[in-house]
Formats: sequence, structure tokens, C-alpha cells
Amino acid sequence: MTTPQTQTAAHGVPYVTDETFTEEVLRADVPVLVQFTAQWCPSCKQLTPVLGALAAELGDRVKAVRLDVDHNPQTTVAHGVLAVPTLLVFQGGEPVRSVVGARSKARLLRDLDGVI
Repeated sequence: MTTPQTQTAAHGVPYVTDETFTEEVLRADVPVLVQFTAQWCPSCKQLTPVLGALAAELGDRVKAVRLDVDHNPQTTVAHGVLAVPTLLVFQGGEPVRSVVGARSKARLLRDLDGVI
């Protein structure tokens, strides 16, 4: 079984964990788009390349990361994530937008307009 420590970036989107979430997300200098995901979730797998393409397009204006909900329950519960995939945008350490479910890059850009 893959653990959070052995999970690698896919489509340029690295993983964060309960232990690294504060430093990588809450203390980031740019908006951070977090995909709450699970290995067993087909919609999550569908969304990962979309997230990677979005991050590549936006460059240094946004940081994109993933968090495996099964291996990181503390962060998942703390942010009220009840379904996967859930995307949360954090700015200044606070969640400012939530999007639930897979979507195209164009739709995701519309959903996140004004926050990234």
C-alpha cells in the first residue's frame, strides 16, 4: 500500500500530509489549491490532470497540492471535508472557496474566478 510519504507528484501536483499542511498550505505566500483526494476515487483520478494543467497555466500565481483523506484524517476533519474530490482554496491561511466534484479545466477556472 502506498503511504503519504511514498506518494509522488502526479501531473506536477505534489502531496501534503497532516504534518506538512500548516507549512505548505496555511503559511504559503500565494493562494493554495488543495485537492482532498483518495486512491480509490475515480473522480479524483479524473481531476488530478485538470489540476496539474491549471497549476501549470497559472504558474507562480497559485500553488496546487493534494491531500489523501484516508491517510490524513486530522486535516480532512478540521476542514469539514465530507466528500472527495473536494477542492479548497486557501489564502492567508484561511479557506476562501470550496468546490466539490470533478470538472473540466474551463469550469474549474470559472468556479475559482476571483480567488486565484
